[in-house]
Amino acid sequence: MPFRFFRYLLFIWLASSCRQEKEPEAGKDWPNYGGNKFGNRYSPLDQINLANVDKLQVAWSYFAGATPDTSKVKTPRSRPIQCQPIVIDGVLYGTTADLSLFALHADTGKEIWKFIPMKDGKRYNVTNSNRGVTYWSEGDDKRILYSAGSLIFAVNAVDGKLVNEFGNDGIVDLHTGLVEDPTLDISKLSVTANTPGIVFKDLYITGSTLPESGDALPGNVRAFNAKTGKLAWVFHTIPRPGETGYETWPKDAWKYMGAANNWSGLTVDAKRGDVFFGTGSPSADFYGGNRQGQNLFANCIISLDASSGKLNWYYQVIHHDLWDRDLPCAPNLATITREGKKIDVVAQATKDGFIYVLDRETGQSLFPVEERKVPVNGLPGETPWPTQKFPSKPAPFASQVFTDADITDISPEAHEFVADIAKKYSTPNKFTPPDTAGIIAFGFSGGAEWGGNAVSPDGILYQNANNDPWILQMMDSASRNNQLADKSVGNALYLTNCSACHSKDRRGSGNEFPSLVNIDKKRRPNQIHEIIKNGSGRMPSFARLTSDERTAIVNFLLNKPSSPSVPVNDHLDTRIPKSTNPAFGFKPAYVINSWRRLVDADGYPGVKPPWGTLNAIDLSTGNYLWRIPFGEYKELTKKGVPQTGTPNYGGPVITASGLLFIGATMDEKFRAFDMKSGKVVWEYQLPAGGFATPAVYEVKGKQYIVIAAGGGRGGNNGGDYIAFSLK
Repeated sequence: MPFRFFRYLLFIWLASSCRQEKEPEAGKDWPNYGGNKFGNRYSPLDQINLANVDKLQVAWSYFAGATPDTSKVKTPRSRPIQCQPIVIDGVLYGTTADLSLFALHADTGKEIWKFIPMKDGKRYNVTNSNRGVTYWSEGDDKRILYSAGSLIFAVNAVDGKLVNEFGNDGIVDLHTGLVEDPTLDISKLSVTANTPGIVFKDLYITGSTLPESGDALPGNVRAFNAKTGKLAWVFHTIPRPGETGYETWPKDAWKYMGAANNWSGLTVDAKRGDVFFGTGSPSADFYGGNRQGQNLFANCIISLDASSGKLNWYYQVIHHDLWDRDLPCAPNLATITREGKKIDVVAQATKDGFIYVLDRETGQSLFPVEERKVPVNGLPGETPWPTQKFPSKPAPFASQVFTDADITDISPEAHEFVADIAKKYSTPNKFTPPDTAGIIAFGFSGGAEWGGNAVSPDGILYQNANNDPWILQMMDSASRNNQLADKSVGNALYLTNCSACHSKDRRGSGNEFPSLVNIDKKRRPNQIHEIIKNGSGRMPSFARLTSDERTAIVNFLLNKPSSPSVPVNDHLDTRIPKSTNPAFGFKPAYVINSWRRLVDADGYPGVKPPWGTLNAIDLSTGNYLWRIPFGEYKELTKKGVPQTGTPNYGGPVITASGLLFIGATMDEKFRAFDMKSGKVVWEYQLPAGGFATPAVYEVKGKQYIVIAAGGGRGGNNGGDYIAFSLK
């Protein structure tokens, strides 16, 4: 082989290796959800530092509320903005409250273009959450891939036009690759993708957001060709015959079981060529009598070959999940030091407050994890798994079991109110199975949530967390049907489809599941109808209901006359049309009777503070460096109550200068913390809650931090992206 040719090959190999090594770095840009493909949420920029952070000021703001529709279709209801934007070559890309896509000059906030999602020539009226977008390029071909409703759109990053070569005139349906049986019509069953997919070479790899009931579709993780939109590979999270894990389910469970989906995002190690993600619980939540077994690959941390979708390894954190303990955020890929040796790891935070630190190559835990016996006294037909995992390190960052000693102490009145509720329930173990008497448990809403965490180059993980007890009470389906016997069609449909979250009395459960009492004062009938049809935030689409059925629910919510009461059988077939029976799925023997937060009379969490925390954890040792209350209720502080922290949604970013930036709290502040001490060094009162993760970038030598102040969760309404820089 000629030496010149050998030298050329060596140059190509070195160039490729350097590119792969540098790929995780965010640098001047913020090119991925999570900053880099490792999900570190770390920026090497240091222009803004501890000495000058107090001089930060608003550089620009951009209103991203609902977009007026030129097609004369009424504008859809605005959602709180949860999007973490990306920045490429000085251009910022993000989504609006109604899921339009936009491009801005990242130094001024001036709009370059806006793309309104259309379907069949009309605005695609969707109201699910969107947490970010994905960038792919090849030469001059530059694209933004993002999801709205059940569709993936490929948009030219330069001019904001659909890329017609992708899929069907720029669009791919997220139903693709979920069910192989061509005779099943699953088009009306709900599937969205709240968290963006990730790019590996020419592949767009994505998970999906699915309902948590018996009509959930399978949670297959899929890769689409980023150029053509064609399906490239599928990983079955509910295994087929002959695949690993098939024996952990009943025979042919894949033909009717759903969920076990990745809704929280993915990370990629480009050098290894591997993609990493976590999965959620199988359907239906809280009852698994029809899915006996360990249930792989639900509730797993998973590594796949990114090119083929072939399984590298898995690590299941919850066996046969009965507590909705989905893995809520993408794994964070980090490097730690153990006994003087550098080890590449996967760090996965959980809703029940643990961080699993796994060897990236093998999936083995670097800290001891004990499999302990747990209660198995489940509901009739249920077979709870006899053991569950208990990591030794790091210590949990959220409470594990609710006891009398944990009852709130912010006032004698609050304590007495919660104690009177708590005495009705007995939950001696965090893995006490759900029952008809009811349990109190942590981990339904974090612990960790979708905002994720940040990891510094020296292996320090920064995690914001909730400490939030909930009450869950089940009932058998036959009793539910008996409840429906004397109800109107609208009421029966509401109880069947909506009451698990919004409660039988329509009062909801705080910010996650809002009250529907007096909904007529907030929404017009057609708006309510559209929300039921298309979904909203974590609420799935109920497009499988007929228009008449949705109208019946609307009339019930508005206290209007509906169809007369008619006796029903066990499947409601007499009065509720068969269109409510899914093309895919099953009817669980037990369903949710009540699922609500445990709160005091004023709506504050029923557990002793802190209710929200910010934590710094050394992944090399498993030790906490600091832990502080995160967020404040000023009205409680004025009464002399020590800082309680607040529930928080959205994640942190960190910088090379030792600063951590985060919004997330119910007090609607945007704060900077000293990464070494946890001390607040700067704060700004946002016009609405910053329930999103910030992004850090540089344009023309100037560093910026931007966050979506989208509001919601019971606070002010918002719709602004706000960027900050030094004076």
